[in-house]
Amino acid sequence: MIWPMLMIVGSNCLYNICTKSMPKETNAFAALTVTYLVGAVLSAVLFLVSVKPVNAVTEITKTNWTSFVLGLVIVGLEAGYVFLYRAGWKVSSGALTANICLAVALLVIGYFLYKESISLKQLAGVAVCGVGLFLING
Repeated sequence: MIWPMLMIVGSNCLYNICTKSMPKETNAFAALTVTYLVGAVLSAVLFLVSVKPVNAVTEITKTNWTSFVLGLVIVGLEAGYVFLYRAGWKVSSGALTANICLAVALLVIGYFLYKESISLKQLAGVAVCGVGLFLING
């Protein structure tokens, strides 16, 4: 159960380092095109390694609208981070601020869309996050 979390944290650390280190004179969408070509090739290789070749088409037909929307959303996410850092956010506070805002938004989305309950502890956590945002960015 811990390895997916380690994978996410490690990948996110490298992601933010790479995004922050992207040269400002590089067109953001040119860089993202290269990024997605590398990601597409890696995904295709891992996909083909993980299924029998005769099942590849069947597996692709199992996808739905979410894969297409996710592709659009990922471009927005990636471009947002590139422009966040180009706007001057520090790597130590930009991603943290975005992720705190994301956590609060997902708490609300979970409540309204998925009927997840919100506890007093979670509300207290939101308040602590709000104070944290003030302390980090204030």
